[in-house]
Parts: sequence; structure tokens; C-alpha cells
Amino acid sequence: MPEHDVTRPLRAFDVIAVLFVAFLLISNIAATKLIALDFGVLPTPLIFDGGAVLFPLTYVLGDVLSEVYGFRRARRVIVLGFAVSILASLIFWLVQIAPPGPGYGNQAAFEAVLGFVPRIVAASLAGYLVGQLLNSWVLVWIKRTWGEERLWVRLIGSTLVGEAVDTVVFCTIAFYGVITGADFLNYVLVGYVYKVSVEVLMLPVTYPVIGWVKRVEGQPHAGVRESEGVA
Repeated sequence: MPEHDVTRPLRAFDVIAVLFVAFLLISNIAATKLIALDFGVLPTPLIFDGGAVLFPLTYVLGDVLSEVYGFRRARRVIVLGFAVSILASLIFWLVQIAPPGPGYGNQAAFEAVLGFVPRIVAASLAGYLVGQLLNSWVLVWIKRTWGEERLWVRLIGSTLVGEAVDTVVFCTIAFYGVITGADFLNYVLVGYVYKVSVEVLMLPVTYPVIGWVKRVEGQPHAGVRESEGVA
């Protein structure tokens, strides 16, 4: 495979990286709320957290990064998201322990919502780091093994592995003890099925996005050599 021309600027990489990190941060805050949907046809409501609204798109963006730029650059963005999430958690904690100003009556509400963020961030970082790296590694490994064909196999296969680890680790650290027993199992299963379903449903969007990014970067295999992909 041809090497990436290091003199050619990466036109879309920074945009995708920023969106990836932004989606992760927003999801971490939204995940502080548990949601229960009761459609009246199931024996129990479907339980999930608010982060599920946006977080699956980080896997879509992770697939784009891995497919177009290779594992090393995808790993760089994943680690960057890891670092920024830690920074966000630290800032929320410092603001929480700072004395409230005159007339500020929302200290308890701030602590109730954003005070839970460090636990969510810890859960997210543990699940996300392992899940995203596995997602990226599996996608690039399948591509290296089978070639450019069967993009849908790479996208779905990597998601099945990455989201399984991510969901179990995140749910356990974030909410085990807050919800237990059948409700906890409900939470884990609903989260996993939902996230995988979103990625499958997004395939008609992911395909053209990957094609567009490759065209923008000016190479059919923009990024790194396939031989470097799983290093």
C-alpha cells in the first residue's frame, strides 16, 4: 500500500477529531440522567442513560477515523478524548468545591448533577478507552486481513466487539449499586442493543461519509500504510 504523503495536509482530520471529543464530553454530562421509556407493551420499561442519545456517534466517527486514517491516528484522537474528559471532570470538581457566591441558590442542584460527573467520567474513560481502541483495532485488522472489500463487515464487526466491552464496563462502574438486579441487566442489554442498532442504521450515512473523507484527503487509502494499521 502507498504511504501517506506527509507533505499533504489532512483536510478533514481536525474536524472529525473535534467532533469526536465534543460528542464524548456532551455524552458524559448527559449520562448523569437515567431514562426509563415505557411503551406499555413490555413487562418493564427500557432503561438507559442520557449519554446514549449521542455517544453511539462517537463509534461512527471512530470508524471513519480508523478506516480513513488508520489505527495510529485514531488512537491519537481516542487518547486526546481521554485526556480532555479527565480535565473536564477536574474542572467540575474544582467548581463544585469552590464556595458559592452571594445569591447563588443552585449549589445542591449543581452537586447533584455535575457532582456525579466524575463517576460517569471514570466509567466512560474505562469503557471508552478499551472499547474504542478495540473497535479501531478490529476494524483495521479486518481491513488488513480481507482488503478493501466488505466495509460493512468491518463497521459492524468492530462495533459488536467494541460496544460490548464499552457497555459492560461503563454500566458497571457508573450505575451498579444505583440500580441492581433485573433493572441493571435491563440497563446493560438495552444500552448495548441500542448502540449497535444505531451504528447499523447509520451505515447508509457512514458509507458516503467515509468515501467523501477519502476523496477530500485525495487518496483511496488516506492515512497510514495498511502494514502499520495494527501496530
